[in-house]
This record gives sequence, structure tokens and C-alpha cells, in this order.
Amino acid sequence: MMSKILVVDDEPDLESMVLQNFRHEIRQGELDFLFASDGEDALSQLGGDGDVDIVISDINMPKMDGLTLLRRIQDLDRRLKTVIVSAYGDMRNIRTAMNLGAFDFLTKPIDFSDLEITINKTIADLQSLREIHRLRESAEKAKLSLARYFSPNLVQHLVDSPDSLNLDGERRELTFVFTDLADFTPLVETLEPGVIVPLLNEYLDEMTKIIFRWNGTVDKVVGDAVHAIFGAPLEQVDHAARGIACAMEMDQFAESFRKRKKTENILLGVTRIGVHTGLAMVGNFGSEQYFDYTAHGDAINTAARLETANKSLGTRICVSELVVGQIPSFTGRPIGTVLLPGKTEQLKIFEPLSAERMETPGIKAYQAAFAKLEGGDSSASQAFAAVVGEYADDPLATYHLKRTLAGEAGVNIILKDK
Repeated sequence: MMSKILVVDDEPDLESMVLQNFRHEIRQGELDFLFASDGEDALSQLGGDGDVDIVISDINMPKMDGLTLLRRIQDLDRRLKTVIVSAYGDMRNIRTAMNLGAFDFLTKPIDFSDLEITINKTIADLQSLREIHRLRESAEKAKLSLARYFSPNLVQHLVDSPDSLNLDGERRELTFVFTDLADFTPLVETLEPGVIVPLLNEYLDEMTKIIFRWNGTVDKVVGDAVHAIFGAPLEQVDHAARGIACAMEMDQFAESFRKRKKTENILLGVTRIGVHTGLAMVGNFGSEQYFDYTAHGDAINTAARLETANKSLGTRICVSELVVGQIPSFTGRPIGTVLLPGKTEQLKIFEPLSAERMETPGIKAYQAAFAKLEGGDSSASQAFAAVVGEYADDPLATYHLKRTLAGEAGVNIILKDK
């Protein structure tokens, strides 16, 4: 790589001597020299040539001396090195030059062997400094890329401890949270972009913040849908509990957001959420230029199916038994045992509820009716009818009532809609 050097000196013979002594390096394309007779001329050349790496300047010159030039170079905000040249014994000016940021100094008359050593040393230091800047800029870009996926606290941890992020891929038990905003596509067709864009941005911004608050990883944002991972890139022994807590906070926000927008005559659908725990392959499946930290496996598909299941069941959050089994303090009600579309094994699923909600009469009445359904009691239909009669705002109880009235018994559910 060629280094460009600007030599600033009013001695008329210096240019020919420099070119003669460094002719080999110039022919090899290692060095290129520019020359200026004073500080003003040097600044003019620096302003027109952004590739100068080193300035070698005499101190005593007409128009603008070397010390003033040094001060002006500091204002240029350029990553270049300066070497000052002064008379032997002029330590006062040399000390001033070093305080102004000069990298090194030479004394007159110039010893060209010493000049060569100084140039090589300066180039080596400059290259090292530029590599540090390059790595720093690369780290900042990586940090910005990581910030798209991970919470700020986790990003800082990964920056401070890069070895903790395994991008090579590994199979690990994780919890997945999938969300979808119902009936958003038709809404897009009826509203202006000036309304839809800020609406969606506000919604997604808060949904992402909630994921980050629970130290989850944003896998993807697809339209109005958000996919999150808990338990990666850093292991979380409580990834299932974090996923449930995140889902419930998302639900609380989404319902509040939907009601607020209704007062603005914007009719949003409910946000449906599916949560599942299982093994998956997680890592960077992108490239060196494109960072795509994501996961692959059947567990992801199951979480997506659970999100969709809410549409049939009338629920907003649907979680699997594999999630519930990892949370001793889980509070929620059973939905049933489902055979999800595209699956061959049945799965018990639940609707998470707050501890306060679990103590309400409506939920207790539902649980009593579900127990009859699960036990094969023929009075289960009447029990659900009583729940719906008193608590008409319980869509899940309504779902089971319709099932039993259609002749279905037990808690085994086959969902046909994908």
C-alpha cells in the first residue's frame, strides 16, 4: 500500500534530495511525495488532497511557520501523522511541536538514513492506528446490527464478551413467541399510508421493547407479525417463564392499544400469540455481510400453529404443555388436547391468566365445566351453557359449548385451519 508524504520546507534543494534518496521506494509504488514551501501552501494542498498520510514540516518558514501549521492541521480532523524538523538544540520548539501532536521530530541537517527510519516508523504507527479505527467502526456496525435483534443490555454484554455469542449454530431448547395482528391486511387497504405507517411503527416499536424488557431476541418482524426467541444467544434457565411473561405483557399492551385506536376510529383486530418450548437449531444463518440470527426446527412451526389456533378457539394467547411444564408457578386454564394442522402428535394447550383472574367466579366456573368435559361427564354441555349464560364474554367457554352441542365429547380437539 502506497503512503503519501507532504514535505513542507522552504529550502529549494530539499525536493531533489528527497526524490533522489527515495527513488527506489517511489518506483516500487511504496512512497509518493508532495512538496510545499510554507504552511499556507501545505494547507492548500491538504485541502485538495485527502490521501496525505504524513506531513514532514520544518519549523522556521516564511508566511506560516511549522508550529502554526501543526495547530491548523489539528483543525482538519484528518487521520495523518506529523513529523517536525528543527535545528539541532532547538528543544523548546521541538517540545512545543510534540505538545501540539507531532508524532516525531528530526534535526537539521537531515540525515536521510534517519529520515527513512522515521518514515517507516511513522507509517507503521499510522497503519496500526487506522486498523484500530477500522476495528472500532466494525464493532460499532456490529453493535448496530445486534441492536436489531437483542435487548440493549444483551448487546452491551455481547460487545464486552464477544466469545459468548456462538454464531456457528447449536441445537438448544428454546421458547418461541409468535404474534399476529388479526385482520390487519384488510385495514391496510382502507387506510392511507400516512395513517398505516405510523400506526404499525408505534405498535411494533412497543412490541419489540416488551421483548427486550424480558431479554428476548427478535427473530423476525414480518409485516405486523413478530417472532421472538427466549434462551438464545445466551442461555436462560427460565426461558419459558420469560416467554410467558412477555406474551402476557404483549397482550396487555395490544388490547390497550386496540382500544385507544378505536377512539380514533381505527378498528384494529386482536393480537394473537402462540408460545411453545422445544429443541431448535439456532445461530447465524446469514453471511459475513448479512447478519441473520435465527432458529430452525419443528418447535418454531408449533409456536406458529399455536398462534393461529387462537382464531378457532377464541383465545388471544395459546401456550403448550411443554412451556407450562417448565413453570411451577404457572397460572392459567386448560384449553384441551389439540392435534395441530400438519402434526401427528397431540399436544395439551393452555391459556395463561393472571393469579387474580384465576380467582374470579367466571374462571372457576369454566374450570369446573372443563373438569366434567375431561371426565366424560354428560352434564358438561349444561355446565358450559351455564358459564356462557352468566359470562357471555368468555369465548373459550362458548367454543366448548358449541363443540358439545355438536356432539363432540372429551377434550381432544382437531384444528383444521392453518
